[in-house]
Amino acid sequence: MAGNPPAPSGPDLTQGIALADLPDGGKLVGHLGEDQILLLRRGAEVFAISASCTHYSGPLAEGLLVGDMIRCPWHHAGFDIRSGEALRAPALSPLGCWTVEQRDGKIFVRGKRASAPAAIQAVGKAPDRIVIIGGGAAGFAAAERLRRARYQGSIVMLSDDSAAPVDRPNLSKDYLAGNAPEEWVPLRADDWYKENGIELRLGVKAAGIDKRGLSVELADGTKLPFDRLLLATGAEPVRVSFPGAEKAYLLRSLADSRAIIAAAANARRAAVLGASFIGLEVAASLRNRKIEVHVVAPEARPMERILGAQMGDFIRRLHEEKGVVFHLEDKTAAIEGKKLRLESGGTLDVDLVVMGVGVRPRTQLAEQAGLKLDRGVSVDAYLETSEPGIFAVGDIARWPDPVSEAAIRVEHWVVAERQGQAAALNMLGHRDKFTSVPFFWSQHYDVQINYVGHAESWDEIALEGDIAGKDCLLRYKQKGRMLAVASIYRDLDSLRAEAELERVSA
Repeated sequence: MAGNPPAPSGPDLTQGIALADLPDGGKLVGHLGEDQILLLRRGAEVFAISASCTHYSGPLAEGLLVGDMIRCPWHHAGFDIRSGEALRAPALSPLGCWTVEQRDGKIFVRGKRASAPAAIQAVGKAPDRIVIIGGGAAGFAAAERLRRARYQGSIVMLSDDSAAPVDRPNLSKDYLAGNAPEEWVPLRADDWYKENGIELRLGVKAAGIDKRGLSVELADGTKLPFDRLLLATGAEPVRVSFPGAEKAYLLRSLADSRAIIAAAANARRAAVLGASFIGLEVAASLRNRKIEVHVVAPEARPMERILGAQMGDFIRRLHEEKGVVFHLEDKTAAIEGKKLRLESGGTLDVDLVVMGVGVRPRTQLAEQAGLKLDRGVSVDAYLETSEPGIFAVGDIARWPDPVSEAAIRVEHWVVAERQGQAAALNMLGHRDKFTSVPFFWSQHYDVQINYVGHAESWDEIALEGDIAGKDCLLRYKQKGRMLAVASIYRDLDSLRAEAELERVSA
């Protein structure tokens, strides 16, 4: 998906600019006709690429150049400046590239170059049949990466969802808020799968895995053979048990988001159960629809466990300024008609209830197959499970994190996509360790919170800037070692922190 790129601005690059105006390591935005172009210089070489990220049209001129990769400041996508290829999720489509000429101390940009992703050869004999179980971020990213690497074998993707893979973060953000049309939601058009030889089977449930026979048994009893298997089954929303809990909406799929939107059309007051990222993004989206919103959650501060007390207080104030009412250190006792009864004894009149109290990894298939589990599916640094030839990625995978030196499981969209991409190449026989630093973003009205790394606990939070002023960077440390960084409107600093953590994990 992409937003609307900015109108062309800057110098006309067909007329040339002085080489001295672009110092080594520098960036300059100009245009060629209607195309907005970013010039980058590395030593004596100059590159001309699209100025906007292909994910959400983030301004790459404000990003970070790391080696031959330009990284987007908004959501940390990465592109090869030589070929334009999308190297890092969440971007999947390449940048345009143009020919650059240097003459008489000036730089000129000429015609657009045809770009093609680099072919990646399998190590040893390529598998004939790859089966992917799961139609979310990780499964889609793996299938897309395999075809981009020019893998010629069979790819079958099984999804128990009714919709083709979608941009799930949008379901609780702009799409739910009414700021994004539905055509932005699919990751690819329906005909893309057929054009790329990916057999996408929707509404299909895998019932079991035959490790010896190398096949997946489907719910209807048929068996699907494989040479490599990727488990990308994701997670499912938790539904807390109390009288009337079935009346609350959950949010995971496109169908769920559509249902909430339909219910919101006639709602005046809503309750959101849970003060997690998803819960509060839903609260912000419903407020954008002019619905009165109450948030009910057992914790004392929103998201304190992940971001700490100061950020938790800021997030609460941010939502309260927009009219959200919090009922913290409280739980729902029952939903009775249009009344929500609290355990504290209070009652809320509500037309709509959305439950966002967390998710649980869908590990049933792995457990039935006898794969090693550890609060998720255990994988090695190559994302391979305890059974050779079977890989696991995304919300279910617990992998060895080189930064924290612990096994971690992370339920974030970008992590799932990057793991799918890494596993795709390792299923072709490569032995590339997954060392990508976790990243996620969360949108609350006009405030985006970026988070890189992973800190399950810390003994110090080093604050730079002003949280209340929406200009800050927080470093989460354990025994002096930085594990994660959260930021607001410090996009370049966030990219630099990511690069710093990568040097630790290398």
